Amino acid sequence: MTHPVTGYRSTVQTFFDFYRSRGHEPLPGESLIAPPGDPVYFTTSGMHHLTPYLEGREHPQGRRLVGLQRCLRTTDLDEVGDPTHLTVFEMLGTWSLGDYGGGQSLRWGLELLRDGFGLSPRSLHATVFGGDDSLGPDTESLEVWQELGVPVELTYGGENWWSNGPTGPCGPDSEIFVWTGSGDPSGTPTTDPRWVEVWNHVMMRHRRHEDGSLSALPQPNVDTGLGLDRLLTILQGTDSVYDCDVFVPWRQVVPRLWPLEERELRIVMDHLRSCIAIIGDCVLPASGGRGYVLRRLIRRVLTILWRDGTPACTLEDLPLELFTDTLEHFGQGHYPGGAQTVRSVVLDEERRFVELCERGRRVLERMSESVLKEQDYRFLHETHGLPREIVDLLRGRGDQSSEPIQSATASVI
Repeated sequence: MTHPVTGYRSTVQTFFDFYRSRGHEPLPGESLIAPPGDPVYFTTSGMHHLTPYLEGREHPQGRRLVGLQRCLRTTDLDEVGDPTHLTVFEMLGTWSLGDYGGGQSLRWGLELLRDGFGLSPRSLHATVFGGDDSLGPDTESLEVWQELGVPVELTYGGENWWSNGPTGPCGPDSEIFVWTGSGDPSGTPTTDPRWVEVWNHVMMRHRRHEDGSLSALPQPNVDTGLGLDRLLTILQGTDSVYDCDVFVPWRQVVPRLWPLEERELRIVMDHLRSCIAIIGDCVLPASGGRGYVLRRLIRRVLTILWRDGTPACTLEDLPLELFTDTLEHFGQGHYPGGAQTVRSVVLDEERRFVELCERGRRVLERMSESVLKEQDYRFLHETHGLPREIVDLLRGRGDQSSEPIQSATASVI
């Protein structure tokens, strides 16, 4: 099916025009660095910088807002490289701060997808919170979808419930899925993976306390997030988010530098793009915190490229234009020193990794153990600064698990 809106810029403009005509004021894109006091390292959704206003503070731009926010998530790192998951991505969002309710949000959502982006209602499916031990089902959302003629599925077991963390604002949500398979839609979002989630409408009415109890927020809000990269994939009819127009510069360069299998190619493009965006928000490689996430992403790229030995090309062969295009795409063209400085940070980290591997290789050559025990890994890390994943790489195991990142940061990312 040919959609009237397909390109990156036209898609963003259509979204903003739709909501501005309905009284929403546009927000500036915020940093990837989450605001002080937030329990995450990085901004994972558009609401992070709006938490005080969701909790009742008056926003200077009013009660209806619309925005485009760059986000970064590592909780889905094992899925990066599949058709729909990215580490750094963009989220289109809308907010009603104590203004209109969830039913209106869902109606506008369907109107935009159908009339603005040309999606057939037959290609859509919704899910709705089915209730738990504390709350009953979200009957308002269920009835709206039934009224609009969109298939809807009630979910249980913690599905269709959104929260910012173990405590704080939360509430039931209704997710909109688009059919990406061939032929007529079949099954439901929980039974067929060809239904891909694109838009989440959160009815943020509650606050979760440390004892697990819920209380009502001072005002009921609606917080929505639409994955721009996934929407572009659907509108442009591509096989994955890595084939839509925002990845064209990377597709033109990276396959020529390194002959990689498709999934590895996607991971390399994703991680390098993510690293540029992280540095663009003034984060530098470090042994802990946000800087450690950046360091691990760079090293994960290098581990892939070096699996069969040092590649003919290094990160120094990445053209400066890729750094420039990525910074400008994410609104980070103001970075001090520009793309050249960001490139220097990446190359310095690559050199540090080379030196670490060379030192590690000499250390391992002096060890006679054919099988390393946990105390051996601990000794190598504490005495020689060799993380487990580097030891395994040098010993020819090359495990590509994301566990080194997850184990260090799962509680705060």
